[in-house]
Amino acid sequence: MDNEKIPQAVPETPLVKTVVVKKKSCLGRILKAAVLLLLLWWFNNFTLKITKETITSDKVKNKITIAVMSDFHASTSKLAISNDKLISKIKKMNPDIVCVLGDMHSNDATKKEKQISMDLMTGIVSEGFRLFFVLGEHDDRTDRYVAQMESNGINVLDQETETIKVKDTEITLYGISNAWFSPSFDLRNEFTLNPRTYNILMAHIPRYDDYSDFGADLTVCGDTHGGIIQIPFLGPAYYDDEVLPEVKHGSDDIYDKGLFKNKNGYLFITSGIGNYPVAARFNNRPEIGKIVIEPE
Repeated sequence: MDNEKIPQAVPETPLVKTVVVKKKSCLGRILKAAVLLLLLWWFNNFTLKITKETITSDKVKNKITIAVMSDFHASTSKLAISNDKLISKIKKMNPDIVCVLGDMHSNDATKKEKQISMDLMTGIVSEGFRLFFVLGEHDDRTDRYVAQMESNGINVLDQETETIKVKDTEITLYGISNAWFSPSFDLRNEFTLNPRTYNILMAHIPRYDDYSDFGADLTVCGDTHGGIIQIPFLGPAYYDDEVLPEVKHGSDDIYDKGLFKNKNGYLFITSGIGNYPVAARFNNRPEIGKIVIEPE
Protein backbone atom coordinates (compact mmCIF):
# COMPACT_ATOMS: atom_id res chain seq x y z
CA MET A 1 0.00 0.00 0.00
CA ASP A 2 2.84 2.34 0.87
CA ASN A 3 4.35 1.66 -2.57
CA GLU A 4 1.23 2.66 -4.47
CA LYS A 5 1.42 5.97 -6.26
CA ILE A 6 -1.24 8.47 -5.37
CA PRO A 7 -2.80 10.02 -8.54
CA GLN A 8 -1.91 13.64 -8.96
CA ALA A 9 -4.55 16.24 -9.85
CA VAL A 10 -4.39 17.53 -13.40
CA PRO A 11 -3.29 21.19 -13.39
CA GLU A 12 -6.07 23.54 -14.46
CA THR A 13 -3.79 26.31 -15.67
CA PRO A 14 -3.82 25.34 -19.43
CA LEU A 15 -7.64 25.38 -19.45
CA VAL A 16 -7.70 28.84 -17.93
CA LYS A 17 -5.21 30.05 -20.51
CA THR A 18 -7.34 28.62 -23.34
CA VAL A 19 -10.44 30.43 -22.12
CA VAL A 20 -8.55 33.72 -21.85
CA VAL A 21 -7.12 33.34 -25.36
CA LYS A 22 -10.58 32.62 -26.77
CA LYS A 23 -12.05 35.68 -25.08
CA LYS A 24 -9.25 37.88 -26.44
CA SER A 25 -9.68 36.42 -29.93
CA CYS A 26 -13.45 37.07 -29.88
CA LEU A 27 -12.94 40.66 -28.69
CA GLY A 28 -10.41 41.23 -31.46
CA ARG A 29 -12.85 40.05 -34.12
CA ILE A 30 -15.57 42.32 -32.74
CA LEU A 31 -13.23 45.33 -32.81
CA LYS A 32 -12.13 44.55 -36.37
CA ALA A 33 -15.77 44.22 -37.48
CA ALA A 34 -16.64 47.53 -35.78
CA VAL A 35 -13.76 49.33 -37.52
CA LEU A 36 -14.76 47.80 -40.86
CA LEU A 37 -18.38 48.90 -40.42
CA LEU A 38 -17.24 52.40 -39.44
CA LEU A 39 -15.07 52.66 -42.56
CA LEU A 40 -17.92 51.35 -44.71
CA TRP A 41 -20.29 53.94 -43.22
CA TRP A 42 -17.75 56.73 -43.79
CA PHE A 43 -17.09 55.62 -47.39
CA ASN A 44 -20.80 55.49 -48.23
CA ASN A 45 -21.66 58.86 -46.68
CA PHE A 46 -18.63 61.13 -46.93
CA THR A 47 -16.67 60.24 -50.07
CA LEU A 48 -17.50 61.88 -53.37
CA LYS A 49 -17.86 60.36 -56.82
CA ILE A 50 -18.59 61.68 -60.30
CA THR A 51 -21.52 60.03 -62.10
CA LYS A 52 -21.14 60.49 -65.86
CA GLU A 53 -23.88 60.14 -68.47
CA THR A 54 -23.57 60.81 -72.20
CA ILE A 55 -26.50 61.66 -74.45
CA THR A 56 -26.84 62.96 -78.02
CA SER A 57 -29.03 65.54 -79.69
CA ASP A 58 -29.41 67.00 -83.16
CA LYS A 59 -29.99 70.37 -81.49
CA VAL A 60 -26.40 70.75 -80.31
CA LYS A 61 -23.56 71.68 -82.65
CA ASN A 62 -20.70 71.00 -80.24
CA LYS A 63 -20.03 68.94 -77.14
CA ILE A 64 -21.52 70.43 -73.97
CA THR A 65 -20.63 69.40 -70.43
CA ILE A 66 -23.03 70.05 -67.56
CA ALA A 67 -22.24 69.59 -63.87
CA VAL A 68 -25.28 68.77 -61.72
CA MET A 69 -25.22 69.39 -57.96
CA SER A 70 -27.98 69.12 -55.39
CA ASP A 71 -28.89 68.49 -51.75
CA PHE A 72 -25.64 69.66 -50.20
CA HIS A 73 -27.33 70.22 -46.82
CA ALA A 74 -24.31 72.21 -45.67
CA SER A 75 -22.84 70.99 -42.41
CA THR A 76 -20.15 72.14 -40.01
CA SER A 77 -19.22 68.51 -39.28
CA LYS A 78 -15.56 67.67 -39.85
CA LEU A 79 -16.69 64.58 -41.74
CA ALA A 80 -18.73 66.59 -44.28
CA ILE A 81 -17.40 66.92 -47.82
CA SER A 82 -15.61 70.25 -47.96
CA ASN A 83 -16.19 73.15 -50.34
CA ASP A 84 -12.58 72.87 -51.48
CA LYS A 85 -13.05 69.25 -52.53
CA LEU A 86 -16.25 70.03 -54.40
CA ILE A 87 -14.77 73.03 -56.18
CA SER A 88 -11.70 70.96 -57.09
CA LYS A 89 -13.95 68.31 -58.70
CA ILE A 90 -15.78 70.99 -60.67
CA LYS A 91 -12.49 72.46 -61.91
CA LYS A 92 -11.32 69.04 -63.12
CA MET A 93 -14.66 68.48 -64.82
CA ASN A 94 -14.47 71.92 -66.49
CA PRO A 95 -18.19 72.14 -67.31
CA ASP A 96 -19.81 74.66 -69.61
CA ILE A 97 -22.72 75.01 -67.18
CA VAL A 98 -23.19 74.18 -63.49
CA CYS A 99 -26.79 73.39 -62.53
CA VAL A 100 -27.45 73.55 -58.78
CA LEU A 101 -30.82 72.09 -57.83
CA GLY A 102 -31.55 73.26 -54.32
CA ASP A 103 -31.46 72.16 -50.69
CA MET A 104 -27.94 73.48 -50.41
CA HIS A 105 -28.60 74.00 -46.73
CA SER A 106 -31.29 72.59 -44.43
CA ASN A 107 -34.35 74.45 -43.19
CA ASP A 108 -32.92 74.53 -39.65
CA ALA A 109 -29.49 75.68 -40.86
CA THR A 110 -27.40 77.97 -38.73
CA LYS A 111 -26.00 81.20 -40.12
CA LYS A 112 -22.63 79.46 -40.54
CA GLU A 113 -24.17 76.57 -42.47
CA LYS A 114 -25.98 78.97 -44.80
CA GLN A 115 -22.68 80.72 -45.37
CA ILE A 116 -20.99 77.41 -46.24
CA SER A 117 -23.55 76.76 -48.99
CA MET A 118 -23.25 80.33 -50.25
CA ASP A 119 -19.45 80.12 -50.26
CA LEU A 120 -19.56 76.89 -52.27
CA MET A 121 -21.61 78.44 -55.05
CA THR A 122 -19.73 81.75 -55.10
CA GLY A 123 -16.48 79.80 -55.08
CA ILE A 124 -17.55 77.97 -58.24
CA VAL A 125 -18.58 81.26 -59.85
CA SER A 126 -15.24 82.87 -58.92
CA GLU A 127 -13.48 80.08 -60.85
CA GLY A 128 -15.20 81.35 -63.98
CA PHE A 129 -18.05 78.86 -64.32
CA ARG A 130 -21.64 79.81 -65.18
CA LEU A 131 -23.84 78.64 -62.33
CA PHE A 132 -27.64 78.43 -62.37
CA PHE A 133 -29.64 77.71 -59.25
CA VAL A 134 -33.20 76.67 -58.39
CA LEU A 135 -34.65 76.63 -54.88
CA GLY A 136 -35.51 73.46 -52.99
CA GLU A 137 -37.94 73.17 -50.11
CA HIS A 138 -35.15 73.63 -47.54
CA ASP A 139 -33.47 76.72 -49.00
CA ASP A 140 -33.95 80.20 -47.58
CA ARG A 141 -36.58 81.64 -49.93
CA THR A 142 -36.58 85.18 -48.55
CA ASP A 143 -36.07 88.02 -51.01
CA ARG A 144 -33.03 89.14 -49.04
CA TYR A 145 -31.26 85.77 -49.31
CA VAL A 146 -32.09 85.35 -53.01
CA ALA A 147 -30.86 88.89 -53.68
CA GLN A 148 -27.63 88.05 -51.86
CA MET A 149 -27.10 85.01 -54.10
CA GLU A 150 -27.70 87.06 -57.22
CA SER A 151 -25.33 89.81 -56.05
CA ASN A 152 -22.68 87.08 -55.70
CA GLY A 153 -23.07 86.07 -59.35
CA ILE A 154 -25.41 83.12 -58.82
CA ASN A 155 -28.13 83.01 -61.47
CA VAL A 156 -31.30 82.17 -59.53
CA LEU A 157 -34.03 80.91 -61.87
CA ASP A 158 -37.19 81.34 -59.81
CA GLN A 159 -39.92 80.54 -62.35
CA GLU A 160 -37.65 82.17 -64.94
CA THR A 161 -35.84 81.32 -68.16
CA GLU A 162 -32.49 82.28 -69.57
CA THR A 163 -30.98 81.65 -73.00
CA ILE A 164 -27.22 81.33 -73.28
CA LYS A 165 -24.74 80.28 -75.92
CA VAL A 166 -22.14 77.56 -75.49
CA LYS A 167 -19.80 77.85 -78.45
CA ASP A 168 -22.12 77.35 -81.45
CA THR A 169 -25.10 75.98 -79.51
CA GLU A 170 -27.94 77.98 -78.00
CA ILE A 171 -29.40 76.65 -74.75
CA THR A 172 -32.51 77.80 -72.89
CA LEU A 173 -32.70 77.04 -69.18
CA TYR A 174 -36.05 76.93 -67.38
CA GLY A 175 -36.02 77.05 -63.58
CA ILE A 176 -38.88 76.22 -61.25
CA SER A 177 -38.86 76.53 -57.48
CA ASN A 178 -41.98 74.49 -56.77
CA ALA A 179 -41.77 72.55 -53.52
CA TRP A 180 -45.48 71.62 -53.58
CA PHE A 181 -47.68 70.88 -56.58
CA SER A 182 -51.41 71.23 -57.09
CA PRO A 183 -53.42 68.56 -58.95
CA SER A 184 -53.71 70.98 -61.90
CA PHE A 185 -49.96 71.64 -62.13
CA ASP A 186 -48.87 71.99 -65.75
CA LEU A 187 -45.57 73.55 -66.75
CA ARG A 188 -47.00 74.44 -70.16
CA ASN A 189 -49.02 77.13 -68.37
CA GLU A 190 -45.77 78.57 -66.99
CA PHE A 191 -43.34 78.40 -69.91
CA THR A 192 -43.33 78.09 -73.68
CA LEU A 193 -40.51 75.97 -75.05
CA ASN A 194 -38.11 77.61 -77.46
CA PRO A 195 -38.12 75.45 -80.61
CA ARG A 196 -34.82 76.89 -81.83
CA THR A 197 -32.70 76.00 -78.79
CA TYR A 198 -31.69 73.01 -76.71
CA ASN A 199 -34.03 73.18 -73.70
CA ILE A 200 -32.99 72.27 -70.14
CA LEU A 201 -35.49 72.23 -67.28
CA MET A 202 -34.06 72.62 -63.77
CA ALA A 203 -36.31 71.49 -60.91
CA HIS A 204 -35.55 70.32 -57.40
CA ILE A 205 -38.33 67.73 -57.11
CA PRO A 206 -38.70 65.08 -59.84
CA ARG A 207 -42.12 64.78 -61.50
CA TYR A 208 -41.59 62.34 -64.36
CA ASP A 209 -44.97 62.56 -66.10
CA ASP A 210 -45.39 66.33 -65.74
CA TYR A 211 -41.89 67.09 -66.97
CA SER A 212 -42.19 64.61 -69.81
CA ASP A 213 -45.38 66.35 -70.98
CA PHE A 214 -43.62 69.71 -70.82
CA GLY A 215 -41.13 68.42 -73.36
CA ALA A 216 -37.69 69.76 -72.43
CA ASP A 217 -34.78 68.00 -74.10
CA LEU A 218 -33.17 67.44 -70.71
CA THR A 219 -34.59 67.77 -67.21
CA VAL A 220 -32.30 67.72 -64.16
CA CYS A 221 -33.60 67.11 -60.63
CA GLY A 222 -32.48 66.27 -57.09
CA ASP A 223 -34.45 65.83 -53.84
CA THR A 224 -34.50 62.02 -53.64
CA HIS A 225 -31.01 61.56 -52.16
CA GLY A 226 -30.89 58.56 -54.47
CA GLY A 227 -33.23 56.60 -52.25
CA ILE A 228 -30.61 56.84 -49.47
CA ILE A 229 -30.22 53.07 -49.01
CA GLN A 230 -29.73 51.05 -52.19
CA ILE A 231 -29.84 47.27 -51.76
CA PRO A 232 -27.81 45.41 -54.42
CA PHE A 233 -30.06 43.83 -57.06
CA LEU A 234 -33.20 45.06 -55.24
CA GLY A 235 -32.99 48.85 -55.62
CA PRO A 236 -33.98 51.40 -52.97
CA ALA A 237 -34.95 50.02 -49.58
CA TYR A 238 -37.65 52.65 -49.21
CA TYR A 239 -38.87 55.21 -51.73
CA ASP A 240 -42.07 57.17 -52.33
CA ASP A 241 -43.81 55.65 -49.29
CA GLU A 242 -43.04 52.06 -50.31
CA VAL A 243 -40.64 49.38 -49.09
CA LEU A 244 -38.60 47.80 -51.92
CA PRO A 245 -40.64 49.45 -54.70
CA GLU A 246 -38.54 47.95 -57.50
CA VAL A 247 -39.35 44.45 -56.25
CA LYS A 248 -43.06 45.24 -56.42
CA HIS A 249 -43.21 47.31 -59.61
CA GLY A 250 -39.94 46.83 -61.49
CA SER A 251 -37.28 49.47 -62.00
CA ASP A 252 -38.77 51.32 -65.00
CA ASP A 253 -41.17 53.48 -62.96
CA ILE A 254 -38.99 54.11 -59.89
CA TYR A 255 -37.33 57.48 -60.33
CA ASP A 256 -34.85 57.45 -57.47
CA LYS A 257 -31.62 58.37 -59.26
CA GLY A 258 -29.89 58.11 -62.62
CA LEU A 259 -30.76 58.82 -66.26
CA PHE A 260 -34.24 58.06 -67.60
CA LYS A 261 -35.66 58.41 -71.12
CA ASN A 262 -39.02 60.06 -71.52
CA LYS A 263 -41.15 60.69 -74.58
CA ASN A 264 -39.49 64.00 -75.40
CA GLY A 265 -35.99 63.74 -73.99
CA TYR A 266 -34.17 62.72 -70.82
CA LEU A 267 -34.59 63.07 -67.07
CA PHE A 268 -31.52 62.95 -64.85
CA ILE A 269 -31.91 62.67 -61.06
CA THR A 270 -28.82 63.10 -58.93
CA SER A 271 -28.48 61.41 -55.55
CA GLY A 272 -26.97 64.63 -54.22
CA ILE A 273 -24.07 65.37 -51.91
CA GLY A 274 -25.21 65.74 -48.31
CA ASN A 275 -26.99 63.75 -45.63
CA TYR A 276 -30.30 64.74 -44.08
CA PRO A 277 -31.59 64.16 -41.47
CA VAL A 278 -28.90 61.55 -40.68
CA ALA A 279 -25.96 59.99 -42.51
CA ALA A 280 -27.53 56.70 -43.58
CA ARG A 281 -26.45 56.20 -47.20
CA PHE A 282 -25.55 52.71 -48.36
CA ASN A 283 -24.45 51.69 -51.86
CA ASN A 284 -25.35 55.25 -52.85
CA ARG A 285 -22.39 57.58 -52.38
CA PRO A 286 -22.57 61.39 -52.60
CA GLU A 287 -22.11 62.51 -56.18
CA ILE A 288 -21.77 65.30 -58.67
CA GLY A 289 -23.50 64.47 -61.94
CA LYS A 290 -21.61 65.00 -65.19
CA ILE A 291 -23.80 65.06 -68.29
CA VAL A 292 -22.10 65.23 -71.67
CA ILE A 293 -24.31 66.19 -74.63
CA GLU A 294 -22.82 65.40 -78.01
CA PRO A 295 -24.05 66.24 -81.51
CA GLU A 296 -26.15 63.46 -83.01
